[in-house]
Amino acid sequence: MTESPTYWPRGGNEVLATLSNGIEVKRRTMYMRACTQKDAKGKICRGHIKRWFQPSEEVKQMYGANAEIYRCERCHTVYLPNPAEPPRTRTLSW
Repeated sequence: MTESPTYWPRGGNEVLATLSNGIEVKRRTMYMRACTQKDAKGKICRGHIKRWFQPSEEVKQMYGANAEIYRCERCHTVYLPNPAEPPRTRTLSW
């Protein structure tokens, strides 16, 4: 069995903060697209992580109004961008 590359998303389980409603804030790993939050039974959520353009007031106060924030569409776990990835704030042009 070969070792996976160093950028392979293995984690995403480090909790950076917890919001007042109990939702956790985590940091994305490289190329991470699916949520790694576990429920009470230990099953992984696997919901899609999407850019959150209208964060709550609490998130705006914690990370700024123009911060790049992501959120799971299923369990609503909040993710901060990976510092090793380039920011995705620009519009793609072809």
